[in-house]
Amino acid sequence: MIVFPLWHGHDLKYMDDYKLIGIYSTEEAAKAAQRRASEQPGFRDHLDGFFMEAYEVDKDHWTEGFVTE
Repeated sequence: MIVFPLWHGHDLKYMDDYKLIGIYSTEEAAKAAQRRASEQPGFRDHLDGFFMEAYEVDKDHWTEGFVTE
């Protein structure tokens, strides 16, 4: 199964701010959610902050370790 998480992000002075808008069963549903969110305060001022990518459910997407600096 493929799902479509819709995120919005923008840069703040000292950090990045990311919000998960929702996870949708179709790309069309995610695009509809983006249109709805685009009318809301804050989001409408940062329309370029929306991003979406298809994800396969029940699959590892991060397959390596990490390092904290």
